[in-house]
Amino acid sequence: MAGFEPVRRAFEANFERRRELGAACAVYHRGAKVVDLWGGYAGSERRGPWREDTLVMVYSTSKGLAAMAVALAHSRGWLDYDATVASYWPEFAQNGKDQITVRQLLSHQAGLCAIDERLDATKLANLDAVAAAMARQRPAWNPGTHQGYHALSLGWYESELIRRVDPRHRSLGRLFAEEIADPLGLEFYFGLPGEIEPDRVASIKGSSRLRALMHARTMPARMLTAFLRPSSLTAQVFSNPKLRGPADLDTPAYRAVEIPAGGGIGRVASIAKAYSEFATGGRQLGLSAQTLQELTALPRPPSAGTRDLVLTVDASFSLGFARPSGKFQFGVSERAFGHPGAGGSFAFADPDSSLGFAYAPNRLGHHLRDDPREKALRDAVYSCLRTLQGTGIANRALTPP
Repeated sequence: MAGFEPVRRAFEANFERRRELGAACAVYHRGAKVVDLWGGYAGSERRGPWREDTLVMVYSTSKGLAAMAVALAHSRGWLDYDATVASYWPEFAQNGKDQITVRQLLSHQAGLCAIDERLDATKLANLDAVAAAMARQRPAWNPGTHQGYHALSLGWYESELIRRVDPRHRSLGRLFAEEIADPLGLEFYFGLPGEIEPDRVASIKGSSRLRALMHARTMPARMLTAFLRPSSLTAQVFSNPKLRGPADLDTPAYRAVEIPAGGGIGRVASIAKAYSEFATGGRQLGLSAQTLQELTALPRPPSAGTRDLVLTVDASFSLGFARPSGKFQFGVSERAFGHPGAGGSFAFADPDSSLGFAYAPNRLGHHLRDDPREKALRDAVYSCLRTLQGTGIANRALTPP
């Protein structure tokens, strides 16, 4: 759209200066799509163009869309964020988990970041077996006192919670498909349907954990060091399922199962549209004002502070979303919510700007957050908004070109 040309220039610069392989970026402002960019190669070996309908795995950026499904359940009155998880899922109360609240679980404060029982694609396809393993898990700390990134486990806990409270007992992936994706016309999946042609999905170009250790300047040094100690909480969290690196999730077996916290696959424009709905009042989904108020309220940190025991840095989470904190700032206020993903993807809602933003690449970078490719696009978007506000254009409702 006119006025957002600098975003296109920043996107092109990623290919010219930052070794972008293939990527897409989309932005909605006041409900209108104002940026929709895609380019480069969908194949990890520089084969096949990235097309408008290309799908891509977005890793932990998936967490934000999974949190939307939980928020929808809250809006429908199926769950209370401050109720105990065990009140909806009695078996969860095992091993000292009876007082963990939904809010604590969604804020990575439950101490359930690692799962002791070995998981693989076959077991993940059996939701009952996964639920039983999670119900038996013992917390790694006294819930509510600390925070530790539930890298993959969070999504499976969310999905079982959804199965327990949904009157139709759907999984999170099915609930998202029927209650969020269908009404909004999105193409985003937790568990890739078998009928999707493989050449529509971008292949991920990643690197091993060993190579990631070489990026101490861009990744938390203590986190990288923790990977070298198998007994560390960080190593335990990221070693189940057993993977050589994030790219191993981008295989047919793992694509097919629901991994709500790290394996969502879809069109980047659909992610931006979903966040736009949450940034502009949620009318199409019928979201309640109370739910939206919860999502934008200040996070409630654990009693011991916001230093994350898994990521080894300060971080802020609330109700399944990452929130602005410290050096990681996004949106124009602390009311913004979203989630970054491994390799550089990021998407968020900025309610104060009525904006939904999404970016995802298929060449994985080595930044925990604020990947330079994504950050350049985000900065360009807000520069455009400031310019438009100066001319008065952004104060009027934008319409599609």
